[in-house]
Amino acid sequence: MTGTPYLVSDVMTATVVALRRQAPFKEIVRTLRRWRVSAMPVLEEGGRVVGVVSEADLLPKEEFRDGDPGRYTQLRRLTDLVKAGAVTAGDLMSSPPVTVSASATLAQAARIMALHKVTRLPVVDDDGALRGIVSRSDLLTVFLRDDEDIAEEVRRDVVAALFPEAAEPIDVAVRDGVVRITGRVTDTTLVPVTTRLARAVEGVVDVDCALLGPRRRPDLDPDLPDTASTARPPGAGGVG
Repeated sequence: MTGTPYLVSDVMTATVVALRRQAPFKEIVRTLRRWRVSAMPVLEEGGRVVGVVSEADLLPKEEFRDGDPGRYTQLRRLTDLVKAGAVTAGDLMSSPPVTVSASATLAQAARIMALHKVTRLPVVDDDGALRGIVSRSDLLTVFLRDDEDIAEEVRRDVVAALFPEAAEPIDVAVRDGVVRITGRVTDTTLVPVTTRLARAVEGVVDVDCALLGPRRRPDLDPDLPDTASTARPPGAGGVG
């Protein structure tokens, strides 16, 4: 119903700093610092992503540098202790890697990040080869979309599609990503659908759907109250 959603390929960074399995510990630290990133993918032959090394993978070496951990710590943090003794990217990396396809939607990428509690994802092709990287800040790029662009898509792909023969004009206004839809429609059952579809448009922050039903016709609908506030339950009387 709505326009084509933004894909990971639309917002990812195509130039990516990566490591080979044999990269030594100090080279990893220098590369992270030089490029001001918190994690890097580790590649095999053919550029296939086999793991990710992050700052969190490097910290155990400093944490356990002076002192032997107790038995409880050894049992509870065995993985960190192994990494404390690692000296190459292949030994330090988290594997299998959490990745995303370039054809995934931004919503799908956001769910993967939230599920795995990561801040960036290597972007891979069908063979697992690295094509780019996408971060949380990249996913937020969609909210920089111009308000009028959003309004035009809501008018075209939501309002015009649901109400092609509206008796009165339906107005769509967008300010700071918040969509407000006003006017009258003959079928009010479509109002919740309008809200849901408008909210699905890329870049929308929120939706205020204030659509009303058809105007009352006193000559044809004499038993209908003018407003909801004037209606009384059957049998209700005045005070006194």
